[in-house]
Amino acid sequence: MGRIIAIDLGTKRTGLAVTDPLKLLANPLETIPTHTLFTYLTAYFEKEPVDTIVLGYPKSLDGTATQMTPHVLQLQKKLVKTYPEKTVELVDERFTSKMAMQSMITMGSKKKDRKEKAGNLDKISAAIILQTYLEKI
Repeated sequence: MGRIIAIDLGTKRTGLAVTDPLKLLANPLETIPTHTLFTYLTAYFEKEPVDTIVLGYPKSLDGTATQMTPHVLQLQKKLVKTYPEKTVELVDERFTSKMAMQSMITMGSKKKDRKEKAGNLDKISAAIILQTYLEKI
C-alpha cells in the first residue's frame, strides 16, 4: 500500500506533500526547483511506495483557466506517460496559497520568516491540496 504525493506546480519552485503510509494525514515534504521535479520524483519513488500523484489544478475564481492551467495539464500528461503505474488526479487549488499563508500566521511564523516564505508556502500549499484530496476520497 503506497502513499499519495501532491504537487503544487510553480514556474520556478514546486511544493510537494505526502501522506503517511496509512494515507490519513497530509504532510509538507519539500520545495524543489521546478526543473528538477522528475529527477526528484524518480528518486523518491525508488525509496517510498507511491500509488497516486495529486496535482493542484489552478482555476480563477470564476472557474476559468489561469496562466498556469496549461502547464499543469502538460505536466499531467507527462506524469501519466512517465509513471504509467501511478494514478494521477487533479484537485482544485483555488485559495491554497492564501490558506497556506494563514496557516503560517496561525502557527506563529514571524513576519521575517513569512518574507522568506517561498519554500514553506509552496510545500504547505501542496499539503492543503493533498488534504483536500484525502477529504474527497
